Amino acid sequence: MTDTLKLREESGAKPPALSVRGLRFRYVGAVDTPPDAWTIDLPTLDVAQREQVLLTGGSGIGKSTLLHLIAGLVDPAEGTVLVDGTNIHALSGAPRDRFRGSAIGMIFQTFNLLSGFSALENVLAALMFSSVPRGKHHELAEATLSRLGITRLHAAPEELSVGQQQRVAVARAVVCRPALVLADEPTASLDPENAEHAMDLIQSVCRELGAALVCVSHDPAMSARFERREKLGSLVSTAATSATSAATVAGGSR
Repeated sequence: MTDTLKLREESGAKPPALSVRGLRFRYVGAVDTPPDAWTIDLPTLDVAQREQVLLTGGSGIGKSTLLHLIAGLVDPAEGTVLVDGTNIHALSGAPRDRFRGSAIGMIFQTFNLLSGFSALENVLAALMFSSVPRGKHHELAEATLSRLGITRLHAAPEELSVGQQQRVAVARAVVCRPALVLADEPTASLDPENAEHAMDLIQSVCRELGAALVCVSHDPAMSARFERREKLGSLVSTAATSATSAATVAGGSR
């Protein structure tokens, strides 16, 4: 157990839902990227418990890559990612999968529902890596789908409307009661009306369950929905400016 975890347990304080420090990543062998350039270079990012944050930036800036790093789907070259106080990249293999399954929910822009599986089975699949006792999987999956208005539990995704598929994807993301939900362009494949309904659903469910939400999007219409909005480029440049100013002050004081 780390000193940080010990202090947290002794004080009873909850850690941030997400804490990123010195995160760097590049795609090895990328032909269109200079060898000294980073795809992700994020000095710091903290998201409090229950907080909802919108991360914006143009296509190709690395928004989806950042979510994959936070979820532990890819490993960084440098830095740490703490989700609910746990360094996800200090885990590997099955322990990382189990932690991701219990602490992180993911909503993809194309839903990524499993073809050939029913709505219920798609949600049950998320529970396979959770800490929920197996005997409670069906009850919890059915209750979550019902809560989100899905009554055709045994219908395949292709038999559902786009809006219903989105609800199944949200149910899969939150069924394990995660500390953090990551939404990757969740409205990109939806028309404006369905997009509005989808975001109402995602944000309200996260509030109800007490999960923090990190949503990435380049859709300008999303900005009004979030009190906290961050541009990936600004996070990097602001940190770099602060570091340069600090170094200048330190140099002048010598």
